[in-house]
Amino acid sequence: MLATVTSCAVIGLEGVTVRVEVDYNPRGLTSFTIVGLPSAAVQESRERVRAAIRNSGLQFPLKRYVVNLAPANLRKEGPAYDLPIAVGVLAVTGQIPPDSIDGAMFIGELSLDGGLRHVRGVLPIAYHAHQQGVRTLYVPAEDAPEAALITGLDVIPIPSLGHLVEHLYGMNVISPYRRGEDDLSPDPLIEVDFADIKGQEHVKRALEVAAAGAHNVLMVGPPGGGKTLMARALPGILPSMTLDEAMEVTRIYSVADLLSEDTPLVRTRPFRSPHHTISHAGLVGGGPWPRPGEVSLAHRGVLFLDELPEFGHRVLDVLRQPIEDKRVTISRAQTTLTFPANFMLVAAMNPCPCGYYGDPVRQCTCTPGMVRRYQQRISGPLLDRFDIHVEVPRVEPTKLTDLEPGESSSAIRERVEAARERQRRRFAEYPHLQSNADMGPKEIRMFCRAEDAAERLLKAALRQMHLSARAYHRVLKVGRTIADLDGSDLIKANHIAEAIQYRPRRTPD
Repeated sequence: MLATVTSCAVIGLEGVTVRVEVDYNPRGLTSFTIVGLPSAAVQESRERVRAAIRNSGLQFPLKRYVVNLAPANLRKEGPAYDLPIAVGVLAVTGQIPPDSIDGAMFIGELSLDGGLRHVRGVLPIAYHAHQQGVRTLYVPAEDAPEAALITGLDVIPIPSLGHLVEHLYGMNVISPYRRGEDDLSPDPLIEVDFADIKGQEHVKRALEVAAAGAHNVLMVGPPGGGKTLMARALPGILPSMTLDEAMEVTRIYSVADLLSEDTPLVRTRPFRSPHHTISHAGLVGGGPWPRPGEVSLAHRGVLFLDELPEFGHRVLDVLRQPIEDKRVTISRAQTTLTFPANFMLVAAMNPCPCGYYGDPVRQCTCTPGMVRRYQQRISGPLLDRFDIHVEVPRVEPTKLTDLEPGESSSAIRERVEAARERQRRRFAEYPHLQSNADMGPKEIRMFCRAEDAAERLLKAALRQMHLSARAYHRVLKVGRTIADLDGSDLIKANHIAEAIQYRPRRTPD
């Protein structure tokens, strides 16, 4: 006797259909075998399934069972196959109607008492089920809000195996989960308001330009100048995510198992701030079975690296490819996975080991050689990938004691939203472009038209500052963003002048 149950595996961010085939031989010796490249967690399903069926008041005949997870060449991992295996056992032993599982997909981890527990990657599974024409998806009750984000699919929240059997017999039918409108509404969260940050108006302006065009920013200054505080205020002026962006980010967090129970949809732009001791795999992703790293968890949001020179050379150098390609490719012997990584890189650093090089109040104790070696911990190619370099000096005492609040994040956000709207209209026929920072050389030639005075200023800067081709393009892109904030279709000389000010100064001799 044979029963087949449909389930799903998550590879990277994509779902792959898995057929759980359960063969039952009532005359064979007692055994329970799982084949099809199962991991240790899948092998342990035998004991969880046996105990869950018995503790749910159902029968588990002690005969020969062979469970095949097809396709057999795809490695299966995790406890999410507990429920489909149990359903297959119940179907093949005649304890549920065999036609009740047709056109349905099952996913879930079983506890020993028959309850269903949360599993990761439910959103990619639901999306794949919908794409494959599956009518009904059975998931643990706590995962139903996440799965219900996909429309056109009946999501049945299952609290336990016993409830599932009653539902399949039509005794106590479980209604499909209906999501609320609050699950999709944006929820802008401002943890740090720019109005509460004293002084540093030029740095706030630089961050406004960065937010308007999704540009990378490097802040350099002595300790206590407010670099970290302003970086944490940056998400408050970023535009709200569209529903497509929110779903894209939520898929990543679902696979990484970082979704909170009360928030099935990530509605605010991510802000990730890893410690400088992070490993290479932790930053870009990896592991025996690759998972998203910090660069992917910051997708459509901000990746903040505080104390940038303290990060390892190898860790920093691997950032160069994601910054340019907006994705991370992780290759293993068995598979190659690609995760999206379109993020704003915001970094902060001191100008020297003691932190006070160039400070007008406190004397620097570092030699020029020490300053040069410290700053050279950041490679030139990585520095070149920062669109905006801004110095963050010591805050003046008069600014600190001023009781008048500064401009609020909501006011700055309105200007940023207006600039992003101009970019959306401009790039309407180019879906791969979301902001000015995404433009390549071809798009720069098309959209970065400058007036004659601006062209002359840019040529002079090329000669005097010895800008690389990448730096030249970044000045144009930043100038295009400043023009968008100014409501101008043409890049003017004052826009280029401001963009040039955001290029780095030379390392001291």
